[in-house]
Amino acid sequence: MTKLFWNVLKVSPVIAATFLSANGALAAEVNEQATSVAQLSKESNNIGQVTSVSQFSDVQPTDWAFQALQSLVERYGCIAGYPNGTYRGNRALTRYEFAAGLNACLDRVNELIATATADLVNKEDLATLQRLQEEFSAELATLRGRVDALEARTSELEANQFSTTTKLKGEAIFSVSQAFGDKAAGGADLNTNATFSDRVRLSLESSFMGTDMLQTRLNAGNIVQNNSSAATGGTNTNMTRLGYDGDTSNSVSIDKLNYAFNLGEKIRVKIDAVGAELNENVNVFNPDFRSSGSGALSRYGRFSPIYRQARDGAGITVNINPSDKFTLSAAYFGAGRTSGGVTNASQPTDGSGLFDGDNTIFAQLAFKPNKAFNVGLAYARTYQNTANADGINLFGGTGSSFANNPFGGSKTEADNYGLQFTFNPNAKITLGGWVGYTTANALTGDTSRDANMFYWGTTLGIKDFGREGNTLGLIFGQPPKVTDTSNIASNPDSNGTSYHIEGLYKMKLSDNILITPGLLVILNPNHNDDNDTIYVGTLRTTFSF
Repeated sequence: MTKLFWNVLKVSPVIAATFLSANGALAAEVNEQATSVAQLSKESNNIGQVTSVSQFSDVQPTDWAFQALQSLVERYGCIAGYPNGTYRGNRALTRYEFAAGLNACLDRVNELIATATADLVNKEDLATLQRLQEEFSAELATLRGRVDALEARTSELEANQFSTTTKLKGEAIFSVSQAFGDKAAGGADLNTNATFSDRVRLSLESSFMGTDMLQTRLNAGNIVQNNSSAATGGTNTNMTRLGYDGDTSNSVSIDKLNYAFNLGEKIRVKIDAVGAELNENVNVFNPDFRSSGSGALSRYGRFSPIYRQARDGAGITVNINPSDKFTLSAAYFGAGRTSGGVTNASQPTDGSGLFDGDNTIFAQLAFKPNKAFNVGLAYARTYQNTANADGINLFGGTGSSFANNPFGGSKTEADNYGLQFTFNPNAKITLGGWVGYTTANALTGDTSRDANMFYWGTTLGIKDFGREGNTLGLIFGQPPKVTDTSNIASNPDSNGTSYHIEGLYKMKLSDNILITPGLLVILNPNHNDDNDTIYVGTLRTTFSF
């Protein structure tokens, strides 16, 4: 579309309105955001039909052409305008604008003739149309040429679009990382090498009603967890884990399948068949760092461990918004994956299934009194047995090994309490934090055993730091630690307190490329003052599309 024609459309609502009604293809040109036939149709349907030029309060024609067009519009209803009958301006129509209206009337009369209702068109109107057509022939030819080109482009879009109901989204991570220091947790020499690894995810997001979404996600990666023993090149502590690790040897699998829909105006329901995660279903109060691909580099720095109670299983989440200030969330999740990679919830054997295997009952109340402050109170009741691939793992691979499995593999139930908040003093600064407390007791063996665990974290995100789009992040906290026990011979976590220190800088090269260098420092790993400090340097590059 030439610069002249585009400027006419931009300054003239008459042409835009008329052509949006006369041809849905022009909507795509006027609104360059439209990417599907459904969007084009939606733009056209937003414009109402009028039956008289005189309804346009800001158009006051005086010559014969305007009067002739007015007569045609009143008889055939062939010009579309804004619902309120105005054209957002106070000037006469240009020749191109008038030609657009004339073209709409010509199309309407041709339609009547083609549908055997030609008797509705009298000879005087045909003569008037002929005279108008002759006088505005140059403008009509230009406009019709544009319409033909747009129709061809729309047909090409329709023929080559991925799907009318499904969007394809993707994310690819390239990660260079290395843990270094004198000793691994436990005292063995820390002999690690730099690694270069990847993770790729493709998500198919389908909507059938406009407000629902069916997600099917494919996942593959080879980012090895660095918490293995020093003998195998690891740090021997969960506290150094990356927030996006996971090794499938780059084998592709469906790691998420869920369906979300609205149950009324204020209730949102999400059903997970596999890959359920609380952090993706409810607010975790850490907007700058929650994402595995674009958030914190560490596992602990992404959000409070209370949101790791559901482990890759199946279940349902309901979010209720009675007002703008309150959100009530409730969820039930059953069973994660077995050691063979099969979803435990789908197994009918003893100790498995949706209710007999691992399960979590979760509830959260979020309160947002104003735009600056948001706080949430969360509770989770969890049950874990040894059928899960990770065994007993109360905090999802964060904190000390003893905090995750205090009873040596016995079936365990736990009550988890969490307080989370975010505070935005201005548009560029986000302060956040969480504190959590857990009580757990053994269900097999000596059932008198119990343990109490505590953890906390604080975050600071500074947007547009150094350059627009970049974010500086700082995270500090104490990973989960066993603070009290009963009828347990010893408490390894009583030998000290670990501290998590993380700095990162998210550099936005474009809307689709994000580079994040950062450093993770763990003081007194595994809550033992005798353990040397461990450092993890990481450079993560995230491509999204």
